[in-house]
Amino acid sequence: MIYTVTFNPAIDYVVRMDRLEPGSINRASQELIQFGGKGINVSTVLGNLGTESVALGFLAGFTGRAIEAGLSAAGVRTDFIHLPEGFTRINVKIKAGEETELNGRGPTIPPEALEALFRKLDALTGGDILVLAGSIPASLPSDIYERILERLDGRGISAVVDAEGDLLANVLKYHPFLIKPNRLELGGMFGQTLETLDEVRACAAKLQERGARNVLVSMAGDGAILLDETGRFHQAPAARGTVRNSVGAGDSMVAGFLAGWLDSGQYESALRLGTAAGGATAFSDGLASRDAVEAVLRTL
Repeated sequence: MIYTVTFNPAIDYVVRMDRLEPGSINRASQELIQFGGKGINVSTVLGNLGTESVALGFLAGFTGRAIEAGLSAAGVRTDFIHLPEGFTRINVKIKAGEETELNGRGPTIPPEALEALFRKLDALTGGDILVLAGSIPASLPSDIYERILERLDGRGISAVVDAEGDLLANVLKYHPFLIKPNRLELGGMFGQTLETLDEVRACAAKLQERGARNVLVSMAGDGAILLDETGRFHQAPAARGTVRNSVGAGDSMVAGFLAGWLDSGQYESALRLGTAAGGATAFSDGLASRDAVEAVLRTL
């Protein structure tokens, strides 16, 4: 089973307008509500591709109940921990030529709620996949990813980590099955601006030397590369289409990669499906549907 963890889920309220005028009343020409958070995005796209998962994390208040009901209606299995106070955050994403975001803070996660999550993770067994994705709320320890992987170390659980900076660097010693930085995040880990493919590949190789089994790097219009655990290098061109949405494209790539890997056992196929899923989300108003992924896949 695949389990995803989202520490700070959100309701994303996405609005489109011709122009945003600060200090004035602005009216949306189009609006969309999505249930967000990186782990939730992964679970949603996995479900769209026919791969089952269980979404874990923390919810609170009426917004949390709305997320749980919405995911259930979409066929996503959930096992969230409900917090006694606060409410799950609402993020406002304004698309008016440029993209402007106003992200909520989210509820405080008390120590007893974190312990409840640990107990759920203790039930994972060998062969399960655990996806840790996204930032950490201020109420949690900054080394929470490291604590989780240390707790699960040696149990045959494959970890997927989609994070940046120290959050990612500090878990490499636990040999995660897959990490997925984008080019900017990868360069930031080494204090570099990565302009050439050789530079990207060299930095990815350094993360593999530090313990990552498979390193997947998304490069927007330049496609993606994968260094797999057998030592092979794979490169995928970018999907071609009109970009409408940047939210969730990286999460969709992770979901597509996992679905492709579980279906074929081949890294080349996993990279191809991951690239298609990421592109399909980028070309859609929301997260990629199966039909959208298959349409992009036919162009690769």
